[in-house]
Amino acid sequence: MAKKDDVSFYIKYNMKWVLFITFWTFLLAIGISIIAENLVQNLDVLFAFLILLIIVFTGILFDTIGIAVTAASERPFHAMAANKIDEARTAIKLVRNSSQVSNFCNDVIGDISGIISGAVATSIVFRVVVIVGIADGTILTILLTAFTAALTVGGKGVGKSIAEYHHEHIIYQVARIVNFAEKVFKVEIFKTKKKSKDRKDKEK
Repeated sequence: MAKKDDVSFYIKYNMKWVLFITFWTFLLAIGISIIAENLVQNLDVLFAFLILLIIVFTGILFDTIGIAVTAASERPFHAMAANKIDEARTAIKLVRNSSQVSNFCNDVIGDISGIISGAVATSIVFRVVVIVGIADGTILTILLTAFTAALTVGGKGVGKSIAEYHHEHIIYQVARIVNFAEKVFKVEIFKTKKKSKDRKDKEK
């Protein structure tokens, strides 16, 4: 009986996906951190600041995609799928796997971007302190951290509004990229699955 309950818990809460995404988040965070730190250390302060902006806007972009996929309905893509448009079929898969897609976009990429942007901002301040010869970089650290946080929150606010009004277009464009990647690497990134009861109720 206990074994049956364990299996149902594993399936019900999609623990396979949780373990998979946790492991790859760990590896992805290490890889991105190493790349970002090396770039910042080997570039001028201006270019290092540009790297910081790229990291922040990457988080905003993926957060927008994560919101769009949860707001989207698969109904508009059915007519295109009936006409054998591969991107539409991929878009339907994205919507049906919205929990995994939003988890990856909002939590994995979004959180990693937030953490790494803070680390990069600290590295930039350290370099400025060394170059300029400032005795105490506390104020500069506070200002750059506040700027990064404000830009992230404000950008995600704009992204949320865009996702709410243009989720179909966003998901279609993402589907084009995913479909291209699947063809090039010959792998199915997201499995085709039946429409959930919650999704059916949402589209009524």
